[in-house]
Amino acid sequence: MKFFKYTVFILGFSLMLLSCGAKKKVVTKKSKQDRNEVVERPKDDTIITSEVEEIQDTENTKANITNMSATEAYIYNLSDIAMDEMRKYGIPASITMAQGILESGSGKGRLSVEANNHFGIKCHDWTGAKIYHDDDAAQECFRKYNNVKYSYRDHSLFLTSRRRYMDLFRLGKDDYKGWAKGLKKAGYATDKKYPQKLISLIERYELYKLDAEVLGKDISEAKNITDASDKHTVKKGDTLYSLSKKYKVSIQKLQELNGLSSTELHIGQVLYVKPLKKDY
Repeated sequence: MKFFKYTVFILGFSLMLLSCGAKKKVVTKKSKQDRNEVVERPKDDTIITSEVEEIQDTENTKANITNMSATEAYIYNLSDIAMDEMRKYGIPASITMAQGILESGSGKGRLSVEANNHFGIKCHDWTGAKIYHDDDAAQECFRKYNNVKYSYRDHSLFLTSRRRYMDLFRLGKDDYKGWAKGLKKAGYATDKKYPQKLISLIERYELYKLDAEVLGKDISEAKNITDASDKHTVKKGDTLYSLSKKYKVSIQKLQELNGLSSTELHIGQVLYVKPLKKDY
């Protein structure tokens, strides 16, 4: 496991040594090939067909690390899958991981335990197995999977195959704040505090380091991303002067932030309107 998983492992192992008389447990580490074995996108562009649902898989992804919290164990076991999905579909691993933690109760919620549904995705046009669960209404229909990795793949396909989420893919791949706010705006969740909950999980467990690892960025610079609210798309009538007034930043600073040598703008141009924050 790379830097992020190694850090989580060391934390759990250190706590184990402090426990008087604690017994050591053997950790069975799966091969990289096994961890990366995920279902490919169906050629007919369906989400995941019932045929895929019938695939038998005996992989055990439950944590076998002592003294980790449920959330730390969840991250340890499933972060590789989240990073693989980011490589294939461009969804920040930090967002996928935080959504999984929140929607599944760190893998302990009923939908995740009985249906391997870690993202609360409802049936909609689903043709596979189903489970009924009280949510916004009584006994709503939710998708059921044979294995957690199919839930992660379906989450990727769900976001990439629906037009209402398309604006998210114009954001930076490590812009976790922009993604968190964009998911709520697109209607993924009804909870008004959904973005803040995702951001809190990402920053508490340093999930942004997963994005940095996938993108090949320096881990120490992983949190230095630009929020979607720090950007402005130029519209008809916009000038550097009007934007400087709107965002309370000087024209000179706007030019500096965007590498502009003149005051000319064009419609559709994306400008940074706030300095990059080193710390949040």
